[in-house]
Amino acid sequence: MKYRFTNRTGGASSGAFASLNLGTHVSDDLPTVLSNRALLAEEVGPIQYMSQVHGNRVVVIEEVTDEDPTADALVTGIPGVSLAVQVADCIPLLLHSAESVAAVHVGRKGLVNGVALAALEAMRDVGSSEITAIIGPSICGNCYEVSQEIHDEVVTLHPVATSRTPRGTPALDLPAALRAVLKSQSISIIDESHCTLENDDLYSYRRDGVTGRQAGIISL
Repeated sequence: MKYRFTNRTGGASSGAFASLNLGTHVSDDLPTVLSNRALLAEEVGPIQYMSQVHGNRVVVIEEVTDEDPTADALVTGIPGVSLAVQVADCIPLLLHSAESVAAVHVGRKGLVNGVALAALEAMRDVGSSEITAIIGPSICGNCYEVSQEIHDEVVTLHPVATSRTPRGTPALDLPAALRAVLKSQSISIIDESHCTLENDDLYSYRRDGVTGRQAGIISL
């Protein structure tokens, strides 16, 4: 199983984006971001990124292109093609089977609109049966404070997402909700989640506002 989760160290970006920022949409210097992506490609081979919009569109990738398709999940059955999901608090979900792999962007909106289920369906459409999920670092249930209205909207669909901050205010545990979704589909889980906001080696939008993006990367 070929996958990895990057952190914010080892790249060329500076300031708020220091240092291995992989996001081209965050006002970092574009040539520097592309050099960071090239560093990673030297290690893992060609990588397909996507332009993420908190939707549930799945794109099947047959070859790596310079254009990032607008999607929140990528699927490929081609060996040697790496797929990337960029995050700074959302969950980087990687899916693996003998026949295909997927990289999925699961934030609050993605959880609500079923992006993980859409990715699983796309994998099954290309013949995947035994699928393993790898859940990477994201903001934890104690740190992801939300309004009561947003809390109730998500918890109505995903009861196990309910959480509270240490101050007792409403919060959401997205990893717990995602694990429940995956278990409902009989998906085995490798859990590599820890909190982006609590870990200074990781980018966190909620903590820093202006910041870079790390990635989850997977290939057959």
